[in-house]
Amino acid sequence: LRSWGKHFIIEMKDANLRIHFMLFGSYRINARKEDTIPRLSLQFADGSELNFYACSVKPIEQDLDAQYDWDADIMSPTWDPAKARKKLRAQPGMLACDALLDQTIFSGVGNIIKNEVLFRIRLHPLSTIGALSAPKLRQLVEQARQYSFDFLDWKKAYVLRQHWRAHKKTICPRCEIAFSKGHLGVTRRRSFYCERCQKRYD
Repeated sequence: LRSWGKHFIIEMKDANLRIHFMLFGSYRINARKEDTIPRLSLQFADGSELNFYACSVKPIEQDLDAQYDWDADIMSPTWDPAKARKKLRAQPGMLACDALLDQTIFSGVGNIIKNEVLFRIRLHPLSTIGALSAPKLRQLVEQARQYSFDFLDWKKAYVLRQHWRAHKKTICPRCEIAFSKGHLGVTRRRSFYCERCQKRYD
């Protein structure tokens, strides 16, 4: 069993399966949800079982090491920030809002983390990567990882929403003015940002 961002990968002798939990996916070990049919149910010789719900299941025919850059997994012990910065510098025209959602660079980062990281480091989502100073680029990479761990801790404690400062908010807590919002970048994912305290670099 391996993970890569939001992918849960099952390696077997003759096949590999990729599970993507999407927005509402879940799993149960030696248990089942009531009145819900699993998307995938694995039964083992010792009587144990692993059940997956509300997820995407796809076979992977390629070699896993050819398919995945394990160093891109934002929460992996092998996460390589230098490699992330190199990938970013290779795409100077990319917008900050698209960069954080690029799974080949920040595998596991989603829209909430994108909005919160940009607000935390005071960076406008329409900033271009090539216009960022070296310290700002380093901060973007560092906080993408840091916020991912914060996100997990808050989620486990059932207090995640209490820590949102930008995502789905209407007023900037720093400037006390209305947030701007829009479906920005190539990804068209919704952004919440402050035009005053989040500086635009282009």
